[in-house]
Amino acid sequence: MAEDILDQAGEEGGALDKKAQKKAERARKKEEKKQRKAEKKQMQEEESQEEEESGGSKIAVILATIVFIAIWLAILALIIKMDIGGFGSTVLHPILKDVPVINKILPETEKEPVVDAQYPYTTLDEAIARIKELEVELSDTQSQSKGNSDYVSQLEAEVARLREFENEQSAFEEEKTKFYKEVVFNENAPDISEYKAYYESIDPANAEVLYKQVVQQQEADAEIEEYAKTYSEMKPKQAAAIMEAMQDNLKLVVKILENMKTDARSDILAAMNAEVAARITKMMEP
Repeated sequence: MAEDILDQAGEEGGALDKKAQKKAERARKKEEKKQRKAEKKQMQEEESQEEEESGGSKIAVILATIVFIAIWLAILALIIKMDIGGFGSTVLHPILKDVPVINKILPETEKEPVVDAQYPYTTLDEAIARIKELEVELSDTQSQSKGNSDYVSQLEAEVARLREFENEQSAFEEEKTKFYKEVVFNENAPDISEYKAYYESIDPANAEVLYKQVVQQQEADAEIEEYAKTYSEMKPKQAAAIMEAMQDNLKLVVKILENMKTDARSDILAAMNAEVAARITKMMEP
């Protein structure tokens, strides 16, 4: 009897446990459903927020682009208005001058004078009188132009004649200078001191160049004589050594030796290197 009661109580307890489990299961499912709804709602809110932020960023980009374009348009309009580099007056003015509103950005230009198309004369007599006046003015202008043309032709002819005279005079001066040089520096010419005295008595304009050359020649000859005197007073061996070192200017060595006495010259040549002495001797050959 007692066992039956226990079994019955166990069955009743099992039934109660099943009910409690079912109730707990329903509560759990209900809670999960509630959580899913909350998560879905949160996701929708996040998506909506992202869409709002994305829309706001797009609007910001569009506004920034509009501002950027407006700035560049303002800069371009300023360049055109200030006519920098002639861009407004030469490039855009012929294109935009007849476009309303837009042509306001073009630089101000001088207005072309408007020619009055109305006939200026009220009667035929006035027109004929004006024609005669213009004919007289035209005739005077043509006569003056012809006179100027004749005068220009005369001037051109005079210039050509003077240029020919100038060329002939230049050729004459060159020939005269050449003749003077040949006379003065000829081998058979008189002593140069006589020419010096002669040059001082002739026309300075023609003799200036030759006179300077004569004076320079005299000074050079005097300098060579001083060199010859100095080397003559030196020992032949010393003089020979110095002259051997002057192989880059043997012409000067020859002039010095030619102005020395024969004995002094021969002693120096004998003390020189045979090859150098031979070269100098060949240059001294008359």
